Amino acid sequence: MTTHAPAGAPAGVEEAPPGRVQEPEAERRRVPEGPVKVVHAFWMAGMSCDGCSISVTGATNPKVEDLLAGIIPGLPKVVLHHPVLAEAVGEEFIHPFKLAEEGKLDAPYVCVYEGSIADERIAAATGGYFSAMGMQALGDDEEEGGTPLSTADRMRRMAPGAAAVIAIGTCATWGGIPAAAGNPTGSMSLMDFLGKDYRSALGLPIINIPGCAPVGDNFTETVAAILMFLQGIGPLPEFDELGRPAWLFGETVHRGCTRAGYYEEGVFAENFGDKECLVEIGCWGPVVNCNIVSRGAQSHMGGCMAAGGPCIGCTMPGFPDKFAPFYTAPPGSAVSSTASRTLGFGIRRLRALSNHDRNREPRWDAVAGGEVPSGWGEIEKPGLLDKTMHFFYEKLQFSGNKRKPGRNDSRKYFMDMPPRTEGMEALRDTDETAERS
Repeated sequence: MTTHAPAGAPAGVEEAPPGRVQEPEAERRRVPEGPVKVVHAFWMAGMSCDGCSISVTGATNPKVEDLLAGIIPGLPKVVLHHPVLAEAVGEEFIHPFKLAEEGKLDAPYVCVYEGSIADERIAAATGGYFSAMGMQALGDDEEEGGTPLSTADRMRRMAPGAAAVIAIGTCATWGGIPAAAGNPTGSMSLMDFLGKDYRSALGLPIINIPGCAPVGDNFTETVAAILMFLQGIGPLPEFDELGRPAWLFGETVHRGCTRAGYYEEGVFAENFGDKECLVEIGCWGPVVNCNIVSRGAQSHMGGCMAAGGPCIGCTMPGFPDKFAPFYTAPPGSAVSSTASRTLGFGIRRLRALSNHDRNREPRWDAVAGGEVPSGWGEIEKPGLLDKTMHFFYEKLQFSGNKRKPGRNDSRKYFMDMPPRTEGMEALRDTDETAERS
């Protein structure tokens, strides 16, 4: 890909994306203060696969339908302008976009961008475009149709007046796959396109909800939180230094993973389909900020690791280049996995002893001589090592002021086990009872 520096720019310096000029504070359009009844959401797409749209339409908490119907208490009704989901077409569909751009819309609005933003100058050099929606007039002649207006330019025009600008999906938040090494489009994230100094009409930087595709509920929940702030009935949600919802992306995948217990015990999957930790077959979960396992991919179910798939880091700014090649052990696992195996070897065996002891009723040891009355299989009686470990474990368990279960007085109750049962074999059936009586 060839890029050209602007006149006067030092050699080797790539030209910044066009239109990255922030409106002065005094001139920035403001949204109305106080409760509102309607908020428009303008959805635009760049270099995307529409996976983000599909993910969001499957959200359940809250549902897109509930936001659009305005049935969530305290929140305004959302009017969604989506190029795929809208009933309107052509000029009828584009008209509200133009009103918002000109500051003539009768309600506040939010801009949502899906997909990365390509450098349209590259396509324009050969008379084409990468991503466009609607037309722009040629000169002052509105009747002649015009040329396609790129979604990047449309976003640039609408962003200053928006109450909030939301980048959804990794392509929009960090550039994603279209911006991978070797791409011919010069693709970039929305944050790279609008720049560090961008602020919405509410004074907010760009809000980023990454994922390929993102968890739908992460998007709808964030939108609901922003609407509560817009209504004045809730605080501004907490976002991290990269504009991600902090309560959703503050933890790593590994901390919420159902397979994390295997990692600390040093047990790793060797093949796809194994139930153990997936780090050795390419999982980056310990260093990736994402909540897909704890929240679930769809309807709070599934998620990469829950379904057996290693994490490939799709929510991270370094995806995909910094996580390649996929499905091979990360270099850092050579150290961490070895340490986990070494420590986990002992931990796993100590836990097995505790698990064996806690899988026994106290009565089985006190009355039945250690025999378990289960007809499903033969269970080994506690050996000398088990009894010794249990003795010292119990001493630690009830050390200090901790009381053992039971009563510490001399009173007798009818349900007490009579002293004569100590050391006796447990009765098995009525025939044995009759014989012994």
